Amino acid sequence: MGDQGDRKTVRAFQCRDYLFEIYDRMSAELGCSVDYLINEAMREYARAREQTVAAIDSREALSSAVGGVGRMSAPHVEPRPAPMLTPVPPRPLSQPAMTMPPPLPGHRPSQAAARKTLVLKFNGQQFPIDKDEFIIGRGARSADLAIRDGNISRRHAAVVFHDGAYFMKDLGSTNGIEYAGQRVESKRIEEGDIYHICDYELRFSYQ
Repeated sequence: MGDQGDRKTVRAFQCRDYLFEIYDRMSAELGCSVDYLINEAMREYARAREQTVAAIDSREALSSAVGGVGRMSAPHVEPRPAPMLTPVPPRPLSQPAMTMPPPLPGHRPSQAAARKTLVLKFNGQQFPIDKDEFIIGRGARSADLAIRDGNISRRHAAVVFHDGAYFMKDLGSTNGIEYAGQRVESKRIEEGDIYHICDYELRFSYQ
């Protein structure tokens, strides 16, 4: 019988070894004895126990007081008439801010506003130039102005719009571009300029 009682006691306190391990670690970390830690734990447990009992007693007293007040008849209060509300006129919808349309692709806003129309006069015809690169050459599909002559390259020259100005530019052709009797690689186009590609005259003017 004594052995059974001992086994029952061991089963009932299986956490004992675990608690003492915790106390041992805390004792080493805090630098105090295990007895001191156990005494402090018991003191805190007793203090918490007293606070719990006091809180339960205060809640019971408060519920009794509230119940007594609830059983008292409430005084009669005359209802007040609802105040008259003045209707507020709706606010006018704000007009959306005017926005400028986005610039065309390949054009800067400042260039699009100040850009003049350049007209190329060739063989009795006029060709308004309204793009950033106007190709002159022999190829009908690759050139904006096609000149059917074997001495002219497929992509001979180009009128290029750059930084607000037009330029006549050689595209690496064999016979090149002439201006005032001299071959030029690139030149800004001024009013009334005349360029020659082989035997063909190209005259420019602004409108």
